[in-house]
Amino acid sequence: MDRDWIYFDANATEPARPAALEALARAASVTGNPSSVHRAGRQARAVLESARERLAALFGAGADNCVMTSGGTEANLLAVAGLGAGRRVLASAVEHDAVRAAAVAERIAVDGDGVVRLDVLERMLAEGDGRPALVCLMLANNEVGTIQPVAEAARICRLHGALLHVDAVQAAGRIAVDLRALGADSMAVSGHKFGGVKGAGALLLAGETTRTLPPVMAGGGQEMGRRGGTPALPAIAAMAEAAREAVGALPAEGTAPAMAGWRDAIDEAAVAVGAVVCGGVAPRLPNTTCLALPGRAAQTQLIALDLAGFGVSAGSACSSGKVARSHVLEAMGLGPLAGEAIRVSLPWTAREEEVMRFIDAYRTMAARLPARRATLEEAGA
Repeated sequence: MDRDWIYFDANATEPARPAALEALARAASVTGNPSSVHRAGRQARAVLESARERLAALFGAGADNCVMTSGGTEANLLAVAGLGAGRRVLASAVEHDAVRAAAVAERIAVDGDGVVRLDVLERMLAEGDGRPALVCLMLANNEVGTIQPVAEAARICRLHGALLHVDAVQAAGRIAVDLRALGADSMAVSGHKFGGVKGAGALLLAGETTRTLPPVMAGGGQEMGRRGGTPALPAIAAMAEAAREAVGALPAEGTAPAMAGWRDAIDEAAVAVGAVVCGGVAPRLPNTTCLALPGRAAQTQLIALDLAGFGVSAGSACSSGKVARSHVLEAMGLGPLAGEAIRVSLPWTAREEEVMRFIDAYRTMAARLPARRATLEEAGA
């Protein structure tokens, strides 16, 4: 990558950590299939189980309840399809498309900062049709970084006999994440979001309720019958090593104060030139900010910043390269701003001087881009 071009799109994928790449290379040199019983198979199985034990311990689950998948999307699908069978499925209005596409779900409203309305959740569970429910609530939003009150939602779910699935893909490695402490029944993580490589994720399960999770991909009965197919051993080994390094780098309070300070500096500079920080009042991931610049289309901002040497994004990176209006920002009630917002997500490799350069580039962009006139419809005429 061009050394003068700076990557600030970590929520799409983090740069791979050197230790993860070393683990990937070591695992790639192991010839055997983990399902084989001969020596080479046992060697491969040892690599797999070591990675499973370390990953599960880091995120508060038992090793026998850590199901390896191809990534966060598959982990979410496995949870929703398996745990949601025969249940009502309720999902927050700001869930990732991987959850939104997994089932026809009733939407739980959020407030103007993207925080789920717990009173609405409780009312929806109380006024159900008699069936038990599966509630889906992401721990941290991929677009605005809002951290959800998952532990409180888990308490409400328990009162109503509902299961809770948590998409922790963006949170893992950036803030403290522990399945037991959250009180959730299942939780999805993805290796490349905290410095592993693409191709490995995991679904972490809690207790006996979820032990017999039916597979979406049956295959040959791998993963204790919960997910078929030969595991991607190199990517899994890299994921475990990246998780060890990412979680180990978190301070005792469970978040990164230096990075949060850089995020706040970006916010302050953006607001000074007329931008709106989407979800800026709520607790957020330390690396993530979503900035809406009224009258400037998101795609135009992306191109201008790319030419200035910065890679940022508009909303989710899971839309086949398209820039579309964000369902997250629309659910937050931001109206036309939903098409005028960009996401800045700092990677673990970020440096203060790069953040200062970005602030200068953003100020220049805001000054140079002409604001388009609002349409009559947008103006409420």
